[in-house]
Amino acid sequence: MNKYTKIGASALCGSLAAFSSATAGDLTVTGSAALTYLSQEGATTGNPIGMASAVSFAGSGELDNGWQVDLSVAYADGGGYSNTTITIGLPGMGDVRFDQGVSGTGIQRYDDITPTVWEEADGAGISAGINKIAGTSVGGTVEVTPNSDVLPAGLTAHFAFSHDADSGRTADKTAGGSTGVLGSGWDVTLEAGSDLTGVDGLTLYGGISQVEQFQNGAAYSGDVDERVLGIKYAAGGFTVGYQQTDEDTGQTGTTGYENTSYGITFNVNDDLSIGYAHTESDQEGTTNPDPEADSIQASYTMGGATISFAEVDVENQTYSSNAAADISGHVLYLGLAF
Repeated sequence: MNKYTKIGASALCGSLAAFSSATAGDLTVTGSAALTYLSQEGATTGNPIGMASAVSFAGSGELDNGWQVDLSVAYADGGGYSNTTITIGLPGMGDVRFDQGVSGTGIQRYDDITPTVWEEADGAGISAGINKIAGTSVGGTVEVTPNSDVLPAGLTAHFAFSHDADSGRTADKTAGGSTGVLGSGWDVTLEAGSDLTGVDGLTLYGGISQVEQFQNGAAYSGDVDERVLGIKYAAGGFTVGYQQTDEDTGQTGTTGYENTSYGITFNVNDDLSIGYAHTESDQEGTTNPDPEADSIQASYTMGGATISFAEVDVENQTYSSNAAADISGHVLYLGLAF
């Protein structure tokens, strides 16, 4: 990691000068690189060797009025934005986060957070093509997270709003705009930790989302509603978890999705972890088969390097009964952080 300190208002918070000036700030730059090897049974994968790289910039500073300002800009392969957020911390109240349609806000943070040692059951390189909850996260979103001075101990809440839930990301000084059938929407999520549940290692979480949708009887007949409920419990080296999500699509064809995920992990020691994960989905309003994925994974960390392995078995990929929709394979991953 390279770290640069004492970046003044013109470099870190120039765009916020109208509110206040920053005395000093920090800017950190981190990078990562990864190599993967993918092998699938009975399928032609072409070149099995893949690679990825990413660079992230994180800035932080405190304004004269006490506001804490954090900036995060991440670049994926090819120089495209993969994550960009600005967070303003208001003393005694909480955080207000502005993002350009990135993952991890609103209800989308819980699309599948059952325990894994590396990735979701279908996220290690062999996808099941399951439709997962997204809420407002696809569009530019404002998310408010009250701090512990506002909420009871052990409770975390997020309130997200998007004026256009499927608008694309916008460049600097460019106004946003509509790109799809979705309109404004909101998400509410709650997570209760052990301080609130009264049981060490127990976490309960849930959320709801509603997004307006252009009404067109030929294709769309209602708004999009999504819900999630989940539980995780950690004891010793074991962590287990289970969650369910469901979505009413507001469409006249595929009317909804119900997804179930569960997993268990075990920390053999500080460096080695093993686990099993499962996910499946039921597409409502059609007779299509249910896709599901099972994955056995292991991960070993040494310094800035992580070696991970996943054995994946997918059935009925993308809700299809074709023979090619049943896939098995393994993925080997080497991640390097610097």
